[in-house]
Amino acid sequence: MINIGNAPCSWGIEFASDPAYPTWQSVLQQCASAGYKGIELGPIGYMPEDPAVLREELDKNELSIIGGVVFRAFHDPAKWDDVMDASVRTCKALVAHGAQHLVLIDSISPRRAPTAGRATEAEQMDKAEWTAFRDRLATIAKMGTEDYGLTVGIHAHAAGFMDFEPELERLLDEVDESILKICFDTGHHSYAGFDPVAFMKRHIDRISYMHFKDIDPVVKADVVAKRTDFYKACGQGIFCNLGQGDVDFPAVHQILLDAGFEGWCTVEQDCDPALPGTPLEDAESNRKYLESIGF
Repeated sequence: MINIGNAPCSWGIEFASDPAYPTWQSVLQQCASAGYKGIELGPIGYMPEDPAVLREELDKNELSIIGGVVFRAFHDPAKWDDVMDASVRTCKALVAHGAQHLVLIDSISPRRAPTAGRATEAEQMDKAEWTAFRDRLATIAKMGTEDYGLTVGIHAHAAGFMDFEPELERLLDEVDESILKICFDTGHHSYAGFDPVAFMKRHIDRISYMHFKDIDPVVKADVVAKRTDFYKACGQGIFCNLGQGDVDFPAVHQILLDAGFEGWCTVEQDCDPALPGTPLEDAESNRKYLESIGF
């Protein structure tokens, strides 16, 4: 059985706190009212880390915690303490709520943001930097798997150092599958300039968790042609509602069905509050679209 969830990033939540953010209670309520049965934690610290406090609101809204994301600077050795702190706190929170998925994302780097979507222009790590980067990811993956009993997935993300398909496949070759699976994000793979359906066909056995995101092909073509950086591309609405972009979601659905995939697929529509519409309207639209194609 495939379950559909959502994530706080669909309400613009990128960090633990910001005065402009909606309350975590309102995000849970809107997520449930839009028809979802599960939600991710969001950045650690956004939702209460006291399990009893969060559980009360989850129960009220008939929601489960699906997983949590460690979106930190794995590429920066000086930020290791921050990476470890976020990882441990996220693991503890997931275990407390019976959630399964720990997702690792290398956060946006100033060295990579200018070349999002353009693999041939992006700066590459040298051998020593790559090895240390890989080992930091593997250390957290091993901890999450062996110490906390979680399923850990690597998530490629535009404007980080784990972005383009060759980088993702290199990491998969070098880190054992027993500790590192794939959290596959359809939209980021498309933004990076690669075919998400083709990747899924090759790697479906290692995909443990899905993030559903779509990419506006007109905006993508424009930002690639004009060498627009990641932040400006987000402001132009590159992450559109599901079914309105270039990701073939019926094909994604079929691959999952053919593989007997079970578990959660989570909608992640990184939103810009300045764009038209509201997160609730988008969440409702995305849920209706997924229902229309069989999810």
